[in-house]
Amino acid sequence: MTTAPTAPVGPLTGKVIAVAGASGPAGQAVLRRLASDGATVIGADIDAQRLEAALDAVRIAVRGARVSGQVIDLLDPQEVHDWADHLEAEHGHVDGVFHLVGGWRGSKTFFDSRIDDWDFLHDTVVRTLQHTSLAFQPALVRSESGRYAMISAAAAHKPTAGGAAYAAAKAATEAWTLAMADSFRKETTAEDGKPTAAAAILVIKALVSPEMRAEKPEAKFAGFTDTADLAAHLAGLWDRPAEDLNGQHLWLTAR
Repeated sequence: MTTAPTAPVGPLTGKVIAVAGASGPAGQAVLRRLASDGATVIGADIDAQRLEAALDAVRIAVRGARVSGQVIDLLDPQEVHDWADHLEAEHGHVDGVFHLVGGWRGSKTFFDSRIDDWDFLHDTVVRTLQHTSLAFQPALVRSESGRYAMISAAAAHKPTAGGAAYAAAKAATEAWTLAMADSFRKETTAEDGKPTAAAAILVIKALVSPEMRAEKPEAKFAGFTDTADLAAHLAGLWDRPAEDLNGQHLWLTAR
């Protein structure tokens, strides 16, 4: 008789965490880290095959991982709201939501900037974040320790001539997330009057995965953040009190 592997026990045991954009390199690293730390992790992606491949990789790497997936179009607000309601109803609480959906478009000069690039980034970067934050905010308010995190870029704080659309999109998502942080400040309080939920912004230059390093072993990737390091920072958000974390920029690269 085969015995099912025991689920991991760790600092995130009992936490229910949703990861939007789960099939990319960052998503896979985050799924793996959260599962190994004992969390119940639900990954979402629009590509069913890529999502299932990512989930299978986690199950192989982390025996007994509490991980599942949801194919969802994050540009459909009703789908996202239904997903949020379903997760809270199924698990009783949702404690974390990580928005890892990204994309990049740019040009050689400012004059060459294309409004089409802005339209693309507005949907993939801005609109998906708006939908996840609006859908999950009530559940994170109800959680004993809700955490919402997005990945921003140093470019939002120092835009380049050819990166106008990308910098503007990241700046917009930062502003939206800071507004969410203000809602947590006003709507989540423990008996001591301190907030229980937090929204944070992790700032990177760019991400680098083990596969990227293997493909270009000579490359330095100066200032880049390893996907495993990003995952470790996200998993560690519960190590800090919400009042210290809420509305903060966490710089993972040089300012």
